[in-house]
Amino acid sequence: MILEDRIEANVSVWRERVARMIKEYGDFVISNVTVQQIYSGIRGVPIQVSDISFVDPDHGIRYRDYSINEILKLLPKAPGSKYPMVGGLYYLLMDNELPTLSKAKEVEEEWKKRATVPDYVFKIIDSFPDDGSAMAMLSAGVLSMSCDSKFSKAYHESVGKNDYWKSTLDDSIDLTARMPQIAAYIYNKKYRNNQQIDPDPKLDYAANFAHMIGKGDDPLYSELMRLFILLHADHENANVSAHTAHLVGSALSDIYLSCSAGLNGLAGPLHGLANQECCNWLLDLYHFYQGIPSKEQIEEYARKTLEDGKVIPGYGHAVLRCTDPRFTAEMEFAKAHFPDDELFRTAMAVFEVVPGILMETGKVKNPWPNVDALNGALQYHFGVTETDYYTVLFGLSRMLGITSHVVFARAVNKPIERPKALTTRMLESMISEQN
Repeated sequence: MILEDRIEANVSVWRERVARMIKEYGDFVISNVTVQQIYSGIRGVPIQVSDISFVDPDHGIRYRDYSINEILKLLPKAPGSKYPMVGGLYYLLMDNELPTLSKAKEVEEEWKKRATVPDYVFKIIDSFPDDGSAMAMLSAGVLSMSCDSKFSKAYHESVGKNDYWKSTLDDSIDLTARMPQIAAYIYNKKYRNNQQIDPDPKLDYAANFAHMIGKGDDPLYSELMRLFILLHADHENANVSAHTAHLVGSALSDIYLSCSAGLNGLAGPLHGLANQECCNWLLDLYHFYQGIPSKEQIEEYARKTLEDGKVIPGYGHAVLRCTDPRFTAEMEFAKAHFPDDELFRTAMAVFEVVPGILMETGKVKNPWPNVDALNGALQYHFGVTETDYYTVLFGLSRMLGITSHVVFARAVNKPIERPKALTTRMLESMISEQN
């Protein structure tokens, strides 16, 4: 298996770097934590080492130190496609090396060998009512596969700690291989009267997903999914979904338990659910004015949103202080292929107006759009109009990054995560002693 061979070749170097850092610089202070940070969700406090991806406040997400623009240019593409193969992206996330086309294809072929989803997964999903939460279905389907975990089997057979990562990688490839069909099954159950479509082994990862939700006749939608998966694959290891999966994985829970937990975090409106809220806000704006609104109408609508104590979804970011390069990549896709789409034009009009309004408040550090500002508009153009499904698409993509982080944590023998909690009285005492 190509990924195991590549990680095997590098794992001793990773372990040596970590061990040297701990031994020689273990007392080095990274940051001081303030009372405000503790009470505001430890925002901005460094708690992880994330070599797989990093959010540069001024330039956006970097995968293995490559920017989004570099990734789009440098990763190998299938013949006739303008966007990278997902297999090549997974190779990069796992290995820290840009793959050749043959290596990207090798990952895709490995996925095809492992893509068969156990019947019990579909039975679990079918046990939900059709109007049930798509994310709950996805989380439950992923969770159910824990019973077949190769890591759990190896652990109970007393495999050595230094080899935990191998069976975790094995599970990760199984999980990511099955994700497109599981996600498609949920879509067809909820929105297509349970008209299921079998996978097509001739297609690449993204195109096969498009095929399984009934979009196989439109090659441009396959292109969108290649881009979509790439843009959403990872986002450091400290956001809610990634950190939750890491936290659960640090207890040596298997990849299915860890990723199901991560998906539960992703389902929250302050995290992955934001993409559907953004699209719904755009749709409400468009329908309220019965068409593409003027700048004056957008200003009126945006100010009313803020006056009602709500946020304008799709704008602002916890880390970024610039327009999200992922937003820019989606904008360029839409401009190239459907510039006259009315929901896209509405989103572009909002882009011209909203940052200025947010800057006026003096409370927003980043008034610029993030990737959520266009996610839904692009999916909507292709007839994927069920906004409550958009977070499933996010989850399908994010499994690439989350599994890479868990494998890396096992490879360098990261311990169980156990931060310390304080009482309010302890904080008050500490403050009074300093004053």
